[in-house]
Amino acid sequence: MEGLDSEIIAEAVSKQEAGGGIAGRIFRQVQRLVSDTRGEPGALIRVLEETQGMLGYLPLPVLKTISRDLKVPLSEICGVASFYHFFTLVPRGKYVIQVCMGTCCYVKGGERILDSLKKEFDIEPGETTADGRFSLETVRCLGCCGLAPVVAIEDQVYRQMTPSKMRDVLSSFEEEAIVGGTL
Repeated sequence: MEGLDSEIIAEAVSKQEAGGGIAGRIFRQVQRLVSDTRGEPGALIRVLEETQGMLGYLPLPVLKTISRDLKVPLSEICGVASFYHFFTLVPRGKYVIQVCMGTCCYVKGGERILDSLKKEFDIEPGETTADGRFSLETVRCLGCCGLAPVVAIEDQVYRQMTPSKMRDVLSSFEEEAIVGGTL
């Protein structure tokens, strides 16, 4: 399932075609996860993690299936999924940009970086660019206070950032897309 376009997944899941096609495979895999973990401590978190790993996010129809099969109220599942920051109920972009807004980063210019990204992409934190390439998020702390302000993109942390350094970093992602043939 990895690498499936989030629009295709969303469309397939929203149709709830549990019998065949992509949606059918998704629902069968989720049901298998549920049956493999039923009764285990932490089963809900494990099922949500693995489901999000498969789909990239947690669409409502899938959460309803998990609720039904784990026999856990949907409200509890939505509460867990919205409480933990690593779960998302909306598709994310190919690259997730996390701007640290912890005290050190904020004081040293985190808000300026965030404002420049919002202007550059015309999105707010929690949103994804129209082309699906970038999602913008704020985080409380990335644990790199001595390197403030920091921004994380995927597994890479960029330190002592400024809006102009951020443009340079983003240009490397554009060059990567051109070389890879995705622009």
